[in-house]
Amino acid sequence: MSTQPSKQLETFDNATPERDYTIHIETPEFTCLCPKTGQPDFATIKIDYVPDLKCVELKSLKLYFWSFRDEGGFHEKLTNQILSDLVAALNPRFMRVTGIFNVRGGVYTNVVAEHRQKDWLPPQPVVLP
Repeated sequence: MSTQPSKQLETFDNATPERDYTIHIETPEFTCLCPKTGQPDFATIKIDYVPDLKCVELKSLKLYFWSFRDEGGFHEKLTNQILSDLVAALNPRFMRVTGIFNVRGGVYTNVVAEHRQKDWLPPQPVVLP
C-alpha cells in the first residue's frame, strides 16, 4: 500500500487571505473504536472554517482521519482532538468541527466544538430584498 494513516496535517497558503470565506469539508466515513467495547464506531465529520493564512490539504486530512480507525475514544474527546489538531496546524480565524456519530445502544451523539481567533468577528450577512 502506497499510503498509510498519519497524524501529520499538511497545509498550503491561502490564496485569498484578505477575504473572509468559508471552507466546508465533510467525510461520512470516519471510523474509530468504542473505548469501552472495542467495537467500531462510525461518524460523519463536518468541518467549517474561515482560513487565515493556511488551508488544510485534503489528502493529508484523509490520512489523518484514517489514523483514528484503530484508536479508542469517546465521541466528545475525538471531536475536540480533531479541532485542536486542525487549529494547531492552520490557526484559522474560525473553525467548527461537528461529529455526527451513528447510533450506539439506541443513542445518537452529535458533538460540536468551535474555535475563534481573539478579536475576530464574522462579517455581517447581506440580506437581499
